[in-house]
Amino acid sequence: MRTDRASRRIKAPLAKVYAAFVTAEALVRWLPPEGMTGEMLEFDASRGGGYKMALTYESEDHSPGKSSENADVVAARYMVLVPGKKIIQSAEFESDDPAFAGTMVMTWTFEAAGEATRVAIVCDNVPGGIRKQDHDAGLRSSLANLAGFVEA
Repeated sequence: MRTDRASRRIKAPLAKVYAAFVTAEALVRWLPPEGMTGEMLEFDASRGGGYKMALTYESEDHSPGKSSENADVVAARYMVLVPGKKIIQSAEFESDDPAFAGTMVMTWTFEAAGEATRVAIVCDNVPGGIRKQDHDAGLRSSLANLAGFVEA
């Protein structure tokens, strides 16, 4: 298992950026990386709560999904919620493939940078079935989506 990282400076106030992480309607719009759409199946933005999201590939030109041929289903649990500072969550993919088994821990941190916010993510225990280059691209894509969502 490995650790992957990404960060981005987003031109939006910290409170607005953080709210996009703890609001179901916002999260489902920006979190799915490019080429995927999301459907929120469950949501509870409290410590110990979490969400379950189905991510569906928009085209047939992709690697097989983790949960089915065209989709990934991820169940996340909020382990730590420090408003405006940090979110730590566990994430598990629904999959029969042992290459995607295990619990990935995602630590999001937020830091005010003038009128902008620096958002960083550290993913620990990334399942070996997720190719590093794909995961890095997905993290960058989600951060770009977040920027587009909150900067508008």
